Order: sequence, then C-alpha cells, then structure tokens
Amino acid sequence: MTSLYLPIDEITGQGGINYNMAADFLELSALFSPGSAAATAVVVNEASIGASEDYSNLTDEFVGRADLPFEEEIHCGVVERISDRKRVLKRSYPFSLDANGDWITYHPSADGSDESSGSTAYTLSLLLSNLRGVSPILHDSNVHPNEDEQRDLRRLFQYFATAALAAEISGHAWSFGFPRPDGSGFMTKLKEIWNVLGDGLVQRQVGAPPQPKDDGIDVFAARLPRDGLPGFPLVAAQVATGKDFRNKSAKGRVSRFRERWFGSQPATEFIVYMAIPFAIEPDQFKDDVRTLGSILHRLRLPERVRQAVGGCATGDDTITFEGREYLSDAWRCICEYRTRAIGRGEEPERQS
Repeated sequence: MTSLYLPIDEITGQGGINYNMAADFLELSALFSPGSAAATAVVVNEASIGASEDYSNLTDEFVGRADLPFEEEIHCGVVERISDRKRVLKRSYPFSLDANGDWITYHPSADGSDESSGSTAYTLSLLLSNLRGVSPILHDSNVHPNEDEQRDLRRLFQYFATAALAAEISGHAWSFGFPRPDGSGFMTKLKEIWNVLGDGLVQRQVGAPPQPKDDGIDVFAARLPRDGLPGFPLVAAQVATGKDFRNKSAKGRVSRFRERWFGSQPATEFIVYMAIPFAIEPDQFKDDVRTLGSILHRLRLPERVRQAVGGCATGDDTITFEGREYLSDAWRCICEYRTRAIGRGEEPERQS
C-alpha cells in the first residue's frame, strides 16, 4: 500500500482547516493508485486513525473546539476544494470527482500531446508542492522522488513557468535562470534578450559579480510594440519551488539588476512576477502579492501553459517561449516516475 501520510495536526491546526493540504493528499492518493482512484472519505478515516487514543473517534476529539469542523464538514470541505480546482483550471485539471463526491480519479494523458500540457503542469506542481521539506505527505513514503527525480522536476518547472509567463502577457519569454536551456553564459544571454527588446544597453558595471549565474532573475518576458519604442509589458520573474519562496521575491532584486548589468538602463520598468507550484490559501494571498509581485501559482500556471502551447493570443500578438521542446520531457518524466512509484505499492481495495 502506498504509504502517504495525512498530517492531521497541520490540517486541523489552530488557524483553521487546511483544505489545500487535504485536497493534495487525495490527489496524490489517486495519482499513486494503480486504479488511478481514491475514496475521498480516506481523509476522515486517516484523521480518525491519527486522532489521540484518548478519543473514540474524530468527532469526539473535536467536541468543545469550535474552531474545528466535524467529520462531515471536513469531508464536504475538501470535496468542495477539489471542485473549486476543477472549476478554475477546467481542462488543465487532471482529476475528476464522481457525482456524489465519493471518489477522486486521476486522468493521465495517453500521449503527452500539446493539449495535455496544462494537466502535466498541474501534476508537476502537485509533486513539487509535496516534496520532503515542503510537505510531510510524501516525506517518508515509498513513492517520494529520489534526488535525480527531484532535480528533474525542479528543472522542468522552470520551462513551464517560462511558457506560462509568455501566455500571461501574450508575448515572448526567455528562460534566463541557471542553467539555461541553451547553455549560454550570463552576459551572452542577457545581450541576446536585449538585442530583441532594444531598450537599454547591456554592460557590466564596476563591482558587479564576475561570474553571475542569473542574479535572481529566472525568466524575462515581453510583449513588444510594433513602433519599437520603450514602455511595453516587460516581466522579470523569480521561479521558486522551495518552502522558503516568500524569501525570494524579485521585487528587491530588479533595481540592483538594472544597476549592475546596464550601462544605459531600460526606460521600461520591470513588472515583477513569481512562479510557484503551490496552492495558496486565499486569506494570505493578498499579502503575498504585496511582497512578491504578481504570482502564477498552481491554480493559474497550468492554464497559462496550455494557452502558450496552444498558441492562444489576442489580436496579432504571438506567444513564443524558450524550452518548448522540454515540456513533453516532463510528461515522460512524470509517467516513468509514476510507474516506478506504483510498482512499489499495491492496489487499494475499492468498495462500492
């Protein structure tokens, strides 16, 4: 049996029920089931098992604690969160619920086609959100990615973020984070980008690092005007997959970046973005935007990826991005990893 861990203490903490974590647990349960399905009641069942032995069941443990719901409310709440994900992501959400909300089913793409790019982005984000050190769900399980798999997943997310940002502004995006997909050096790549943008002169300033990797900027994206003049949407983004993503805002880095690497600074201001694989709790999202800039998170990024790969754009704008050839690699990587992981578990018994 796949040994996923439901961290009931974190899910039912003093801050209220963490429905995102509970929903992740169910999605991962379906993902790693040979039958691609999991009973949604497992959340309540696992919570009951994890409850203190001083209580006969989960409901008893909650008696007198007005900040926590009872079993039925937990179940309804997590089913509603999964339904919300489906509503927001539409074709980019790779899971479904049955009519009664009793079972969640994973729908893997059969061929890694362009149409599946959004659902692949979601599955990739789900896995990255639950790596050891970020979430306890996979921590000690027999399906946790090994070091090579983790490295591949993080590298691939960079390319999905690049695609998503291209669609976000209906323009072109460059994967600037180290290592770059074309293997180029820092100054070579920066000059290549600014030869296209044409606003500012790339030139290393005195005291700038002699061998920078990316100096805190992972993706540049722009929608260029036909007149060739400055003052257009120009994004500088940080891609973060670790639990400490809130400490990696590009907001405090763009001014330093401009001062270090331009002799004549761009007249166009950078729009700061962050791309993350996590599902953000609504009550903290507003403050995250204040400190991190605009955020492409798990409920936004997959649809943008699907739009980028499909070439969706408004008017005469064209979406192009670096690393497109690697997106199908992500589908193969996830399929191979899932097959290996399922091989280490066994099919749970499904009850009618």
